Amino acid sequence: MSESTMKTMNVEYAIIGAGTSGLGAYSKISRKTDSLVMIQDGPYGTTCARVGCMPSKLLITAADYAHNLVTSDFFGVRASGHVDGRKVLERVRRERDHRFVANNLRYVAKIPARHKLEGHARFIGPGQLRVGESVEVNAKKFILACGSRPAVGAVFEPVMARVLTSDTVFELEDLPRSIAVIGMGIIALELGQALHRLGVDTTIYGRSGKINALTHPAMQQHALDILGTELDIYPSGHVMRTWEDAEGAWIEYEQSNGQRVTKVFDRVLVATGRISNVDRLGMDRTGLEFTETGTATFDPRTMRFFDYPIFIAGDATDDLPVWHEAFDEGRIAADNALSYPKLVPAERRPPLMVLFTDPQIAIIGQSFRQLKGRELVIGDLPFASPRHVVWNKVQGRIQVYLDARTGVILGAELLGYKAEHLAHLLALAITHSMTAEQVLSMPVYHPTAEELLRDVLIDAREKYSRYTVENMVL
Repeated sequence: MSESTMKTMNVEYAIIGAGTSGLGAYSKISRKTDSLVMIQDGPYGTTCARVGCMPSKLLITAADYAHNLVTSDFFGVRASGHVDGRKVLERVRRERDHRFVANNLRYVAKIPARHKLEGHARFIGPGQLRVGESVEVNAKKFILACGSRPAVGAVFEPVMARVLTSDTVFELEDLPRSIAVIGMGIIALELGQALHRLGVDTTIYGRSGKINALTHPAMQQHALDILGTELDIYPSGHVMRTWEDAEGAWIEYEQSNGQRVTKVFDRVLVATGRISNVDRLGMDRTGLEFTETGTATFDPRTMRFFDYPIFIAGDATDDLPVWHEAFDEGRIAADNALSYPKLVPAERRPPLMVLFTDPQIAIIGQSFRQLKGRELVIGDLPFASPRHVVWNKVQGRIQVYLDARTGVILGAELLGYKAEHLAHLLALAITHSMTAEQVLSMPVYHPTAEELLRDVLIDAREKYSRYTVENMVL
């Protein structure tokens, strides 16, 4: 296209991406100025609504109902049923498209057309973007909220016709007969267990031998033991090669002990992480200085790339890929873009992550790994409250980490049924720098899952009291 037909936009702020973080940034900046544009590459609708949080939970809920049929005999309730894969996936897409994505699209539709631009954006110089082949955008401040994409290793190229990722798995018309799940992170474990419970012959292949979210060695092993009793898991090793024939996709996997396993599958779900889309923005044209790994350093309290009026937010950071963090980061980036060159460091909320496996996994505040080297007392109990006994869900463990000098709750790792609810109570306590003693002043109803939180804090309090006495004697 000739320079004469190139459209030019001059704005104060350019937001690249209209996902959760981009929309969070837009909501802030648009209240202060009309000099902005938000650029979206591809269909509108956030990662959470289209391919993440919501469709995965819809699938997991169907799997839970199927699992209840299999386990109800324990309670004296004989039941049987049939999983209709087509109806399961139809319902996932219907609720996703007509409810969760539709809500997002209704919000985007209200944004003035002058603030929206569609196409692939890349830098062509400091302060300059080209969008598609017909528009140039000159801006003074940029927010990179361009999201991420699934990582698929070259070893899977021979079977790409059968490869699924979290971006494509929900488009299946029917459940496959068998599937290989590559990875043991959030996506791999949630979807792998759900597919297994829906009747798909599922095998999970790990790399490190660890359940990625948990950091305490005992918690990691406990989670692996529990999930391994239900699922076919090879926790440690790597995929050597793949090939396809009339039977399906073959995977040759070498375990860490040197033994090799070769199996064939209808489908392969690669869930080994996501890659930031920042690498597609032509960042070498911005003047930014990159590290040896090809990434630029940013301040998590301001979301600014050091020394530049360029900010980053959401999955593009490759840091905390969860919905509430993405929304927070978009607003933090917007606040600092608006105040630039003066910066307003934000107090970040305590980290909170939940895996919707069964049993659930939750990490709140600082993990055991992050607290390494600090003087701690650890409240540690099995997930066996009276209510969990009633549910017949006594698998798992809870650990709560207290500062050994003050008794303040610093973090926790949970593995158990309904862990999501206890995690939020702990997040509230950590947000307000509460001690175990202060949380224990709260009433707890009987019988509820919250009794487990009370009991583990009593365990932690007793250890804290002993620690205090022993150190006073010394």
